Amino acid sequence: MASKPFWASNTDPDDPLSQALQPPPDESPDQRQARLHQQQEAARVSHEIDEHIQEDKKELERRKKAIKILLLGQAESGKSTTLKNFQLAFSPSHFRNERLAWRTIVQLNLIRSIKRLLEVLQDEWDESVSAPSASYLAKGKGVAGRPPPAGVRFSTSPLTDQHRRMRMRLTSLLPIEEELTKKLLPETNDKVQDVCVRAGSGWKGVIATISANNAQQQAQTQAQARSILKNGASSRPGTADGRKSNDPTTMLAACRDDILALWEDPVVQAVLKKHNVRLQDMPGFFLNDAGRIATMNYEPTDDDIVRARLRTLGVEEHRFTMEGGALPGSEWYIYDVGGSRSNRPHWIPYFDDVQAIIFLAPLAFNLTLEEDPKVNRLEDSIILWRTICENPLLAKTTLILFLNKMDILQATLAAGIRVVKYVPSYGDQPNDIQHVTKYFRDKFRGYHKRLSPKTRPFYWNETSVVDTRATSVILVGVREGILRAHLQSVNVI
Repeated sequence: MASKPFWASNTDPDDPLSQALQPPPDESPDQRQARLHQQQEAARVSHEIDEHIQEDKKELERRKKAIKILLLGQAESGKSTTLKNFQLAFSPSHFRNERLAWRTIVQLNLIRSIKRLLEVLQDEWDESVSAPSASYLAKGKGVAGRPPPAGVRFSTSPLTDQHRRMRMRLTSLLPIEEELTKKLLPETNDKVQDVCVRAGSGWKGVIATISANNAQQQAQTQAQARSILKNGASSRPGTADGRKSNDPTTMLAACRDDILALWEDPVVQAVLKKHNVRLQDMPGFFLNDAGRIATMNYEPTDDDIVRARLRTLGVEEHRFTMEGGALPGSEWYIYDVGGSRSNRPHWIPYFDDVQAIIFLAPLAFNLTLEEDPKVNRLEDSIILWRTICENPLLAKTTLILFLNKMDILQATLAAGIRVVKYVPSYGDQPNDIQHVTKYFRDKFRGYHKRLSPKTRPFYWNETSVVDTRATSVILVGVREGILRAHLQSVNVI
C-alpha cells in the first residue's frame, strides 16, 4: 500500500502551513514531477545535515574523552621538540611516516649553520683589512721593491685564499635555502633567523610536492649523464652539475668536501672563537653530522628529527592515538603554541579545556630574548610561570614544569660563567649544576605554591629534550600522571 505525503493527510483548510504545502490546483504533470524532485532533494539535504550533526556530536563526545595537553614556554624553549618526543615514544608509526618531510628541514638547518659560518668568515675579512702602515711604505716594500700603489689594502686575517675559494663555492647553497624558506613561509623576511612555518599551512604537503619535483629533475639529470657517458664524454658527478641543482640533497652532496674541510679547519675554529660565535649552541645544529647528512642517500634518524629546528607561528593542534602503555587506543591532543611575545595572547582560548600544561623553562640565565635583547630569558620564563599559576581558568589543570636544556646549563657553568653576574640574588652559593638547579627550582616551586588558586601538587623534571632516550623515560612518568589525574577528574578512580 502506497503511503501518502504528509501534507496530503489531516489537512486543515484554515492552517496557513497546510495551505502553503498544497500543490497548485492547475499543476501540470511536468510541474508536479519538478515539485516532487525538489522535495526529494530537500529531504536528502536535510538527511545529510542530520548525519553531520550526529557526527559532530560523536566528535564532541570523543574530544571530551580525549586527553588534551598544552605546551607552553617562550620561543626556543623546546616545545616542538617535546611534542616530537611524545610522538616518538607513544605513536612511533605516525612519527616515522613524516620522515621524508623532516629530511628537508634537517638539510635546511644544516644550510642555515653554513650560512652563519660564511657570515663570520666575511666579517673576519672585513675587519682585518687595513691600509699599509707608514713604516711599511717607508721601507719601500711592494712588488720588486717598489711601494704599493695608492688604495691597496692588506689583510691581517689568518684566513687564506683557500678559505676564500671554499667560501665562494659554498655560497651556491644560499639561493636554495632562500627559495625553500619562502615556499614554507611566503611572508618571511631577512630578520627571521629560523626555518619557520605557519600553523595549519600544510607545510608537509608543500615539502612533498617539492621533493617529488626534485626527484623528477634528478632522474632527468641522471638520464642526461648516462647519455653523455654513452657518447664518450667525461663527467664528474657531484661537482659542477650538482651545484646547479635546486635539490638540497644534490646540492649538499656536491658541497660535502668543502663543508667538512671548512668546519674542521683549526683556523676557522679560531676565527669563530675570536668572534664569540658558538654554532653548536644554535638550535638545529648539524655541522658535526655534515659527513652523514650531505649525501645522496641521507635518511634522517629519530634523533635527527627530534633535534631539527622548525619554528611554528600560531597554534597547531596535533592529534594522535596512543599505541601502547596504559589505555592503548586513547586519543591525545597536544597543542603547540608559538612562544614569542606576539603569540602569547593566543594562548588564552586553550586554557579552558586542557587536562595538563607542560611548561618548558630553559635555565638560560645568561641569555636574552631574541625579540627584546633587554629581557633576560630566565626572568621572562619566571614571569610567564607566575601568570600561568595564578590564572583562575587553570585552577584545576595539572601543571608540569620542565627545567629544560640542562646540557647547555652544564656547558655554561663548565665554561666558568657565574650565575651571580646575571642573577645577583644568587649570592655566593656554589656555581655548580646541583646548587644552581635547586635555586631556580625552588623559585618556581615557591610561585606555584603561593599563586595557585587551589592547592595542587608540584610536578617538575630536569630535561634535555634533544636527548630522546632520557626524555622518553620522563614522558612515560608524565603520561601516567596525566592519565591518573584525568581518570580521577571523570570519577573513574
